[in-house]
Amino acid sequence: MTRPRQPAADAATLPTGPAVTRLPPGRRPDGRTLFGQTVTVERLDPARHGHELYASFRRSGEAERMWTYMGYGPFATFGRFRGWLDGLAGCQDPLFHAIRPLGGPASGMAAYMRITPEHGTIEIGHIWFAPRLRRSRAATEALWLMMRHAFADLGNRRLEWKCDALNAASRAAAERLGFAFEGVFARHMIVKGRNRDTAWYAITDAEWPAIDRALRTWLDDANFDARGRQRQALSALMAQARAGRTRG
Repeated sequence: MTRPRQPAADAATLPTGPAVTRLPPGRRPDGRTLFGQTVTVERLDPARHGHELYASFRRSGEAERMWTYMGYGPFATFGRFRGWLDGLAGCQDPLFHAIRPLGGPASGMAAYMRITPEHGTIEIGHIWFAPRLRRSRAATEALWLMMRHAFADLGNRRLEWKCDALNAASRAAAERLGFAFEGVFARHMIVKGRNRDTAWYAITDAEWPAIDRALRTWLDDANFDARGRQRQALSALMAQARAGRTRG
């Protein structure tokens, strides 16, 4: 028995996403300095930042451990570290930045990467903080400055964060900053001869205003006592922001 042929689906009746009226929806970062109350985020300059960055981690017991999940490092000598920095300086994607706490030396790095203005997407990656910068107000503010720049100045629709699925510290940081977990890409990469499953996180432009408010509230001077201790935890503020989260 021959089944009757079904009529071809009318393309006009198939579901499609909403129209994007502003094209391109994103812009490329131009390497401007981002100024905060406790930190600045500066375009990487190996001559200016090299010695400060190297000293920031070589003086600690974390010198090797901090590079475990990175595709580079550890750096046994300044010459090797400086050679690595020199190779990054002219790169536009990733676009590397040094993080400088106010009144102190550069003590960490981060980059904009996978920059895709035609789709309005961008990622923050290659993040490392020297021990003195970790778990500090300045570290959080540095990442907030980059997040705000990605949305408010560059007009992106989507900001991504990716890390080794075994990197518990990076995953906790992503969630603390308001990124939504989107899944794990199994056997995604080979890093230093080992398998890497990659955890994906993102914030959309629809989610950003609530997340931005939570971060601004936490970073405000009124949230810290005379000893610099937080009055309200960012996790509590972010839980409120996530409660009303809608993805779109």
